[in-house]
Amino acid sequence: MFSVGEFIVHPGQGVCKVEGIVQEPMAVYQLMPVGQRHPMRISFPLASADKLRPILSRQEAIEIIDEYPDMSVDPYTGKSNAIEEEHFRHKIRTGSCKDSVRIVKTFRKRIADTRARNKKPPVVYERILKQASQRSLEELAVALELTPDDVRLLFEQRVDESAN
Repeated sequence: MFSVGEFIVHPGQGVCKVEGIVQEPMAVYQLMPVGQRHPMRISFPLASADKLRPILSRQEAIEIIDEYPDMSVDPYTGKSNAIEEEHFRHKIRTGSCKDSVRIVKTFRKRIADTRARNKKPPVVYERILKQASQRSLEELAVALELTPDDVRLLFEQRVDESAN
């Protein structure tokens, strides 16, 4: 069970802060999404709490950023872009922050490879990249008590350091 004031990851909304626990008429968490322009408090049944997970610790967040340059890309390829999108969207929703970071790296590489062949990357690649990036940056930012832009800079610095 999560406590009031704790940050958790909701499968659809991403990082949320537990603002309250209401027992009547049905036991629910009152969650406030973090990092959205117009967040709306959502109610989430305590009975389904197994779908929620706590955010990363500060140490886990640092480890993900440190291992990013050596992280492997996801080898999954579907028979169509729609199947790939469904696979990766499911992984973003139900996987860990590390899964989302791996998806970001995967789609950055796929987009770069496609452009290197003088082709335009499929729109679905950009969409998956945006979703995975947003989800992972929000969680890492909360874990490290930084802004998403600061976390993005940490990734860039780490990549630059490993290139040298």
